[in-house]
Amino acid sequence: PPPHISPRHSDARDICQNPTAPAGAGVRVEGGEGKNKGAGTGDEVPASAGTTRQALAITGAANADAVSGADVVLLAVPFEGLHPTAESLREALAGRLVVSIVAPVEFVDGQMRAVSVPEGSAGELTRDLLPESRVAAAFQNMSARDLLRADHPLEGDVAVTADDDEARRETMALAEAMPSLRAVDAGPLSNSRYVEELTALLVNLNRIHKAHSTIRFLGL
Repeated sequence: PPPHISPRHSDARDICQNPTAPAGAGVRVEGGEGKNKGAGTGDEVPASAGTTRQALAITGAANADAVSGADVVLLAVPFEGLHPTAESLREALAGRLVVSIVAPVEFVDGQMRAVSVPEGSAGELTRDLLPESRVAAAFQNMSARDLLRADHPLEGDVAVTADDDEARRETMALAEAMPSLRAVDAGPLSNSRYVEELTALLVNLNRIHKAHSTIRFLGL
Protein backbone atom coordinates (compact mmCIF):
# COMPACT_ATOMS: atom_id res chain seq x y z
CA PRO A 1 0.00 0.00 0.00
CA PRO A 2 1.07 3.67 -0.03
CA PRO A 3 3.38 5.44 0.74
CA HIS A 4 4.43 5.70 -2.78
CA ILE A 5 7.90 4.92 -4.06
CA SER A 6 8.37 1.83 -1.94
CA PRO A 7 11.20 2.37 0.59
CA ARG A 8 12.05 -1.30 0.26
CA HIS A 9 13.06 -0.75 -3.35
CA SER A 10 15.01 2.48 -3.36
CA ASP A 11 16.91 4.96 -1.31
CA ALA A 12 16.90 7.66 -3.96
CA ARG A 13 16.17 8.00 -7.63
CA ASP A 14 17.70 10.75 -9.73
CA ILE A 15 15.35 11.74 -12.54
CA CYS A 16 17.28 14.38 -14.43
CA GLN A 17 15.62 14.51 -17.85
CA ASN A 18 12.12 13.85 -16.65
CA PRO A 19 9.41 15.36 -18.84
CA THR A 20 7.38 16.01 -15.70
CA ALA A 21 10.00 18.38 -14.29
CA PRO A 22 9.84 22.14 -14.78
CA ALA A 23 12.10 23.30 -17.60
CA GLY A 24 15.74 23.03 -16.65
CA ALA A 25 15.00 21.44 -13.29
CA GLY A 26 16.33 18.28 -11.74
CA VAL A 27 13.92 16.19 -9.70
CA ARG A 28 14.99 13.76 -7.00
CA VAL A 29 12.79 11.16 -5.35
CA GLU A 30 13.96 10.34 -1.82
CA GLY A 31 12.87 6.99 -0.44
CA GLY A 32 14.29 4.85 2.35
CA GLU A 33 16.24 5.39 5.50
CA GLY A 34 19.58 3.74 4.71
CA LYS A 35 21.73 6.54 3.42
CA ASN A 36 23.57 4.43 0.82
CA LYS A 37 20.90 1.85 0.10
CA GLY A 38 19.84 3.32 -3.23
CA ALA A 39 23.27 3.65 -4.82
CA GLY A 40 22.87 0.51 -6.90
CA THR A 41 19.15 0.57 -7.62
CA GLY A 42 18.94 2.96 -10.52
CA ASP A 43 18.05 0.29 -13.07
CA GLU A 44 14.90 -0.87 -11.25
CA VAL A 45 12.61 1.78 -12.70
CA PRO A 46 13.91 1.51 -16.30
CA ALA A 47 13.59 -2.27 -16.07
CA SER A 48 9.87 -1.91 -15.46
CA ALA A 49 9.48 1.00 -17.85
CA GLY A 50 10.17 -0.93 -21.05
CA THR A 51 10.74 1.46 -23.93
CA THR A 52 10.69 4.49 -21.64
CA ARG A 53 14.34 3.84 -20.70
CA GLN A 54 15.41 6.25 -23.44
CA ALA A 55 13.03 8.93 -22.17
CA LEU A 56 14.30 8.95 -18.58
CA ALA A 57 17.86 9.28 -17.32
CA ILE A 58 17.57 7.42 -14.02
CA THR A 59 20.34 6.49 -11.62
CA GLY A 60 20.54 5.46 -7.99
CA ALA A 61 22.47 7.41 -5.39
CA ALA A 62 22.82 7.88 -1.66
CA ASN A 63 20.47 10.50 -0.21
CA ALA A 64 23.03 13.28 0.25
CA ASP A 65 24.41 12.77 -3.26
CA ALA A 66 20.97 12.53 -4.82
CA VAL A 67 19.73 15.88 -3.54
CA SER A 68 22.82 17.83 -4.58
CA GLY A 69 21.99 19.94 -7.61
CA ALA A 70 18.27 19.14 -7.45
CA ASP A 71 15.70 21.91 -7.72
CA VAL A 72 12.86 19.70 -6.51
CA VAL A 73 13.07 16.82 -4.03
CA LEU A 74 10.18 14.42 -3.42
CA LEU A 75 10.30 12.83 0.04
CA ALA A 76 8.90 9.31 -0.31
CA VAL A 77 9.70 7.56 2.95
CA PRO A 78 7.57 5.65 5.46
CA PHE A 79 6.26 8.00 8.11
CA GLU A 80 8.56 6.59 10.77
CA GLY A 81 11.52 7.44 8.55
CA LEU A 82 10.51 11.02 7.84
CA HIS A 83 12.11 12.59 10.92
CA PRO A 84 15.59 11.00 10.60
CA THR A 85 15.68 11.42 6.81
CA ALA A 86 14.68 15.08 6.89
CA GLU A 87 17.03 15.90 9.76
CA SER A 88 19.98 14.26 8.03
CA LEU A 89 19.32 16.31 4.88
CA ARG A 90 18.33 19.62 6.49
CA GLU A 91 21.35 21.56 5.28
CA ALA A 92 21.42 19.91 1.86
CA LEU A 93 17.75 20.76 1.29
CA ALA A 94 17.99 24.41 2.32
CA GLY A 95 16.48 26.66 -0.33
CA ARG A 96 15.03 23.79 -2.35
CA LEU A 97 11.44 22.86 -3.06
CA VAL A 98 10.68 19.73 -1.01
CA VAL A 99 7.44 17.87 -1.71
CA SER A 100 6.26 15.46 0.97
CA ILE A 101 4.31 12.53 -0.44
CA VAL A 102 4.26 10.80 2.94
CA ALA A 103 0.95 9.37 4.17
CA PRO A 104 1.02 8.45 7.90
CA VAL A 105 -0.98 5.22 7.82
CA GLU A 106 -0.73 1.79 9.42
CA PHE A 107 -2.50 -1.56 9.31
CA VAL A 108 -4.48 -2.40 12.47
CA ASP A 109 -6.59 -5.56 12.64
CA GLY A 110 -6.62 -5.89 8.88
CA GLN A 111 -7.70 -2.29 8.26
CA MET A 112 -5.64 0.66 7.11
CA ARG A 113 -5.85 3.53 9.58
CA ALA A 114 -4.50 7.05 9.63
CA VAL A 115 -1.78 7.74 12.19
CA SER A 116 -2.23 10.80 14.40
CA VAL A 117 0.55 13.34 13.90
CA PRO A 118 1.16 15.84 16.74
CA GLU A 119 2.18 18.52 14.24
CA GLY A 120 -1.09 17.99 12.36
CA SER A 121 0.19 16.18 9.28
CA ALA A 122 3.30 14.77 7.66
CA GLY A 123 3.39 17.87 5.47
CA GLU A 124 3.48 20.17 8.48
CA LEU A 125 6.08 17.99 10.19
CA THR A 126 8.23 18.20 7.05
CA ARG A 127 7.92 21.99 7.13
CA ASP A 128 8.98 22.08 10.80
CA LEU A 129 11.93 19.76 10.18
CA LEU A 130 13.11 21.73 7.14
CA PRO A 131 12.70 25.40 8.09
CA GLU A 132 15.06 26.60 5.34
CA SER A 133 13.26 24.69 2.57
CA ARG A 134 10.12 25.54 0.62
CA VAL A 135 7.77 22.70 1.53
CA ALA A 136 4.68 21.42 -0.25
CA ALA A 137 2.70 18.20 0.08
CA ALA A 138 1.15 16.26 -2.81
CA PHE A 139 0.76 12.82 -4.44
CA GLN A 140 -0.12 11.16 -1.11
CA ASN A 141 -3.04 9.33 -2.76
CA MET A 142 -1.02 7.91 -5.67
CA SER A 143 -0.14 4.24 -5.25
CA ALA A 144 3.42 2.95 -5.07
CA ARG A 145 2.66 0.50 -7.86
CA ASP A 146 1.57 3.24 -10.25
CA LEU A 147 4.45 5.58 -9.43
CA LEU A 148 6.98 2.82 -10.06
CA ARG A 149 5.55 2.04 -13.50
CA ALA A 150 6.95 4.73 -15.77
CA ASP A 151 5.01 3.24 -18.70
CA HIS A 152 1.68 3.43 -16.86
CA PRO A 153 -0.26 6.73 -16.99
CA LEU A 154 -1.34 8.12 -13.64
CA GLU A 155 -4.96 9.24 -13.36
CA GLY A 156 -6.92 11.35 -10.93
CA ASP A 157 -6.66 14.60 -9.04
CA VAL A 158 -3.64 15.64 -6.99
CA ALA A 159 -4.43 17.86 -4.02
CA VAL A 160 -1.47 20.19 -3.47
CA THR A 161 -0.94 22.03 -0.19
CA ALA A 162 1.74 24.54 0.80
CA ASP A 163 2.05 27.62 2.95
CA ASP A 164 4.25 29.19 0.26
CA ASP A 165 2.14 30.19 -2.76
CA GLU A 166 5.02 29.80 -5.19
CA ALA A 167 5.88 26.35 -3.85
CA ARG A 168 2.25 25.35 -4.34
CA ARG A 169 2.21 26.67 -7.91
CA GLU A 170 5.44 24.88 -8.81
CA THR A 171 4.19 21.60 -7.37
CA MET A 172 0.90 21.94 -9.22
CA ALA A 173 2.79 22.53 -12.46
CA LEU A 174 4.82 19.38 -11.79
CA ALA A 175 1.64 17.35 -11.32
CA GLU A 176 -0.11 18.77 -14.37
CA ALA A 177 2.88 17.99 -16.58
CA MET A 178 1.89 14.34 -16.13
CA PRO A 179 -0.81 13.18 -18.56
CA SER A 180 -4.21 12.42 -17.00
CA LEU A 181 -3.42 14.15 -13.70
CA ARG A 182 -5.11 17.35 -12.56
CA ALA A 183 -3.61 19.47 -9.81
CA VAL A 184 -6.01 20.99 -7.30
CA ASP A 185 -5.00 23.93 -5.11
CA ALA A 186 -5.82 22.61 -1.64
CA GLY A 187 -4.57 25.62 0.30
CA PRO A 188 -2.10 25.66 3.21
CA LEU A 189 -0.24 22.72 4.70
CA SER A 190 -2.78 22.53 7.52
CA ASN A 191 -5.10 20.90 4.96
CA SER A 192 -2.52 18.22 4.17
CA ARG A 193 -3.80 16.12 7.06
CA TYR A 194 -7.13 15.51 5.31
CA VAL A 195 -5.41 14.57 2.05
CA GLU A 196 -3.12 12.14 3.86
CA GLU A 197 -6.02 10.52 5.70
CA LEU A 198 -7.78 9.85 2.38
CA THR A 199 -5.02 7.35 1.62
CA ALA A 200 -6.28 5.03 4.35
CA LEU A 201 -9.81 5.22 2.94
CA LEU A 202 -8.60 4.47 -0.60
CA VAL A 203 -6.66 1.42 0.53
CA ASN A 204 -9.65 0.09 2.46
CA LEU A 205 -11.99 0.70 -0.48
CA ASN A 206 -9.62 -1.12 -2.80
CA ARG A 207 -9.48 -4.09 -0.45
CA ILE A 208 -13.27 -4.23 -0.06
CA HIS A 209 -14.05 -3.89 -3.77
CA LYS A 210 -10.89 -5.54 -5.14
CA ALA A 211 -10.41 -2.38 -7.16
CA HIS A 212 -7.78 0.20 -7.99
CA SER A 213 -9.44 3.51 -7.18
CA THR A 214 -8.28 7.09 -7.33
CA ILE A 215 -9.81 10.42 -6.38
CA ARG A 216 -11.46 13.20 -8.37
CA PHE A 217 -13.00 16.39 -7.03
CA LEU A 218 -16.19 17.25 -8.89
CA GLY A 219 -17.47 20.79 -9.24
CA LEU A 220 -14.02 22.43 -9.33
